[in-house]
Amino acid sequence: MLPFAKATAALGRRLGPALVDTSEEGRWAASFDSSKLSFLPEAVITPRRREEIGPVLELANKHGVPVTVRGRGTTLMGSAAPVAGGWVIDMLRLKKIRIDAETGMAHVQVGARTAEVQRAAEAQGWFYPPDPSSKEFCTIGGNIACNAGGLHGGKYGVTRDFVIALSGFLPTGEWVQWGTATKKFAAGFNLRDLWIGSEGMLGVVTDAVLKLVPAPAARWTLLTAFADEVEAVEAVRALFAQRVQPAICEFLDRDSVHCAESAMGRPVFAGQKDRAVVLLELAGGESEVREESRKMLAWAKAHSLAQRVARDRVEAEQLWAVRRKCSGAMFELGDSKLNEDIVIPMRAYPRFMRFLAGLKKSSRLHIPTFGHLADGNLHVNIMYNRDDAAQARRAEATVERLMRTVVGMGGAISGEHGIGLAKTPFLRIQHSPAQVRAMQAIKQALDPRGILNPGKMFEVFEVWKQDKLKLRLPWDHK
Repeated sequence: MLPFAKATAALGRRLGPALVDTSEEGRWAASFDSSKLSFLPEAVITPRRREEIGPVLELANKHGVPVTVRGRGTTLMGSAAPVAGGWVIDMLRLKKIRIDAETGMAHVQVGARTAEVQRAAEAQGWFYPPDPSSKEFCTIGGNIACNAGGLHGGKYGVTRDFVIALSGFLPTGEWVQWGTATKKFAAGFNLRDLWIGSEGMLGVVTDAVLKLVPAPAARWTLLTAFADEVEAVEAVRALFAQRVQPAICEFLDRDSVHCAESAMGRPVFAGQKDRAVVLLELAGGESEVREESRKMLAWAKAHSLAQRVARDRVEAEQLWAVRRKCSGAMFELGDSKLNEDIVIPMRAYPRFMRFLAGLKKSSRLHIPTFGHLADGNLHVNIMYNRDDAAQARRAEATVERLMRTVVGMGGAISGEHGIGLAKTPFLRIQHSPAQVRAMQAIKQALDPRGILNPGKMFEVFEVWKQDKLKLRLPWDHK
């Protein structure tokens, strides 16, 4: 008999078979996320209304059943993989969106896709800036769970900066609301922000009120090429020293550009093959963008080898192809990837690029790197072949050296992906024993039976030693 068979049967009687799926096919589909680590749950619950979640948690808490909440499953860290089995709550049916055009707020359920929220806001003249690369697939609930960022993070901020209020359920099944749909709220402890980035370990979010900003009237896009990575980041530091604030400032090292060029079948710049590139975009009022673009173009001509300005949004989309293509194309360098979303202070950019160059030589591995220079959030991709034992060992040693160096430079082991399973070996590199104990105490206070997303964050899980599913997900090309 399965460990929680009696509890699952009781849940089925309470909610009905339409909401509780125990089929092998349904359980398998909910057994993995984008980490491609698979752990079969005993049942998958698909609530149609938020009120159906309370009884699930009440029974789970009573019987000690592990509960993992998931949306689309785009997380790379294994945060939505039910490593402890138990029950999975699939939130995709909870997807209502309502834009309050008067106040500039979006009232959304957590199963709504991020891009759908953005389009609904845009139709009312508003803008929701957080934009993970998987925004056409990922959900607002997943974004809240890992405090997702994206390309616009440097100017506008990340998910936490746009959450006004949250509501949902404690592990006991009790409904709670943190904050209200007002622009100010200072009544009691700020438990709203504890839930943001907690990866579903402190409560189950069902609804959010999100802040919107006025949609920018104008955009201007520029692609620049540099001889190497150090020159590129030094130039970006010089740009920010002029107090120019691009909406987007994306960096791709030479390995990333090579992969993108191979996938596209053409160079980014004619005569400038395999150069490091920085892709920038301004957004704002017409006069603001016009003035800033003059400064940025002068900067580009002074610092870069080549420049290309998009004449319209169609051409801008063509320039963005290099950024969209690079990640999926990296598998020409190895069949496995350790994708690390570290954060580096701007003052450390040149030193970090020199460190990466040395790390590639000492590890004898390809480490293509790209990311958001406006906020220092870089995606360092350690590529290796899983069946090559020597390469796998070098990849394991390389990722630990990377993390220790990042923290030593005053940075962070994650900027937007969270900890999940994949980063558990490095949590204590970032945090002191006292800090970890404080987080564990919060977990114990809100979830004393430890039913919500167990096995994540605090327990070490060595992802590089695990077998992964060999399948392609719809967002893998992003």
